[in-house]
Amino acid sequence: MIFTPLNIILFGVVGLLGVGLYGLLITRNLIKVVMVLQILIKAVILALVLAGKLSGHLGLGQSTAATVIVADTIVAVVGLALAVQVRRRFGTLDVPRISTLRG
Repeated sequence: MIFTPLNIILFGVVGLLGVGLYGLLITRNLIKVVMVLQILIKAVILALVLAGKLSGHLGLGQSTAATVIVADTIVAVVGLALAVQVRRRFGTLDVPRISTLRG
């Protein structure tokens, strides 16, 4: 198989998606969940740039990726703020324990 730059980027996207999905399956800590979601978003950003390159509209792919980066940063900040509040209120960041708590 010939390893062109596009194939290498595609393998990177698939690898990041695999690591992200595996991390979501095994992670129980809320902060780690936010970090794993960041890995998944990085795979999406690479895929957007790759799709722009393949379609001949590299500028469109890059501008869409920049928009996703901005939105992702906002989501990460809100998620981490919620994790801090959950830790203050319940004393734990373990997702199964939080789901069983009431009040």
